[in-house]
Amino acid sequence: MRIVIAEDDSLLREGLALLLRAEGLDVVATADRPEPFLAAVDEHLPDVAIVDVRMPPTHTDEGVRAAVEARRRRPGLAVLVLSAYVERAFADDLLAQGGARLGYLLKERVGRVEEFMVALRRVADGGTAIDPEVVAQLLTRSRADRRLERLSPREGDVLALMAEGLGNGALAERLVITEGAVHKHIRSIFAKLDLPPSERADRRVTAVLRYLENGR
Repeated sequence: MRIVIAEDDSLLREGLALLLRAEGLDVVATADRPEPFLAAVDEHLPDVAIVDVRMPPTHTDEGVRAAVEARRRRPGLAVLVLSAYVERAFADDLLAQGGARLGYLLKERVGRVEEFMVALRRVADGGTAIDPEVVAQLLTRSRADRRLERLSPREGDVLALMAEGLGNGALAERLVITEGAVHKHIRSIFAKLDLPPSERADRRVTAVLRYLENGR
């Protein structure tokens, strides 16, 4: 796995690089600003980019915009965004491209090495990893979508775990049900949220975004 890191905090940037190399991963470049990050993506063709949301010069959403541009230049690039705070711009700008190979973790999660590595590998393998604390904070800030009230308590549990990035096998294990039952619940969630099959949008990602943005 070839990784590029974009983080303006030198201590965190170098600490991440050391951690990942100790795990046997190939950190091919690090950058402290969007421009050298994008140049590194062009040069090294990484599999994964780890990107801070807030970067110079304004420390607002430069990291998210750089991640969007990196995925435009290298379709399929896995991106794991790190932030000290919950940033709605991530869901609005980056996940809007489709949720495959995308993750969003609070920086405090990096210190929990096992959890961080699980999230990184999930994103690299094509999945989505969203920090549970991000889910909780977004839910406390958002208004309810009436369609979410159609969900049964069990379907609500399934959607909440989907929002944490769990795949169907992990969902079944966590809820102590069969994968067939998970598939049935997910089909019902799609129906109740008015999400028909579409080639333009990933229904799983759309359901998770609706959950994050509107809550129950």
